[in-house]
Amino acid sequence: MFIYTHFLRVRYAETDQMGVVYHGNYITYLEVARAEAIRSLGITYKEMELGGVAMPVVDVNIQYLKPAHYDEELRIVVYVKTLPEKKFCVDYEIFNAQDQKLTTASVTLLYYDSGAKKVCRAPAFVLKALEGFFSENA
Repeated sequence: MFIYTHFLRVRYAETDQMGVVYHGNYITYLEVARAEAIRSLGITYKEMELGGVAMPVVDVNIQYLKPAHYDEELRIVVYVKTLPEKKFCVDYEIFNAQDQKLTTASVTLLYYDSGAKKVCRAPAFVLKALEGFFSENA
């Protein structure tokens, strides 16, 4: 399993009148954490797109357990539990500084060959970057 932790501070513009994070902003938080997790492996979305592979989101599931507030530092833990050969499934947990779990989520992305305009398998360099996390000894 691949695990990555990203920290993010809630900005004023992301909150409502009560200082609570607007629910739609969690999608952005998940995307930022996912992009940084992939970057930690030495891969970027830009690199994949230049190679002709896009990663559209096809499913999002979020459970809001407790609200996040303005100026709180959030810890977003990203989990990739299976080697993402055909689709990229990512689970998340978001915690506040008091280690209270605020949100759980899952996002599914597909690999999409932009030239052929069809779903494809993961690029070899993605699998190579992640394979060590899924070996029997890992």
